[in-house]
Amino acid sequence: MSAALQVTAFGLALLSTLFLLLATCTDCWMVNADDSLEVSHKCRGLWRECVTNMQDGVRTCDQYDSILADHPVKIVVTRTLMITADLLAGLALATLVLGLDCITFFKEDPCAKLKMCYGAGVVLGAGSILGLTGSVWYAVDVYVERAMLVSHNIFLGVHYDFGWSCWLGMAGSTGCFVASVLLTCCLY
Repeated sequence: MSAALQVTAFGLALLSTLFLLLATCTDCWMVNADDSLEVSHKCRGLWRECVTNMQDGVRTCDQYDSILADHPVKIVVTRTLMITADLLAGLALATLVLGLDCITFFKEDPCAKLKMCYGAGVVLGAGSILGLTGSVWYAVDVYVERAMLVSHNIFLGVHYDFGWSCWLGMAGSTGCFVASVLLTCCLY
């Protein structure tokens, strides 16, 4: 039962870590939702803003001025939290690989392998909380921005909703949290 649980947690942690990395690197955290003419599709991300022309499929992206430039708080906080979550999830995944029963590393010390799995679960849990905080922070800020415009009857022609990168960050963080629970609570 322990080996099956370890492999399940590893598979979930691997997939969730990939989701977190993709969410951090992709540029569709916010997507336009009000373009009634559907001439273009606009996405904003943590690193750049991209516009796709719907008629000919040409995609152009504008990089933000500098990583160190003044950016909105939601960008800076989300970048920081997501990068930290990526690093913690990667570290946890490497530790978990070494702690799996099917790997011959530390085969003579099963207690050490169990501690490695438990430690990987704790680190994965910390990464999942940071990733979920970053994703939800960004989503709430998008919602508040939109609610403020609506409450003041301001219509700019385009408003933004959560993009697939934001959802991917939430899904990856949730998967890391479930894998963490499997490794810390269910493995013993």
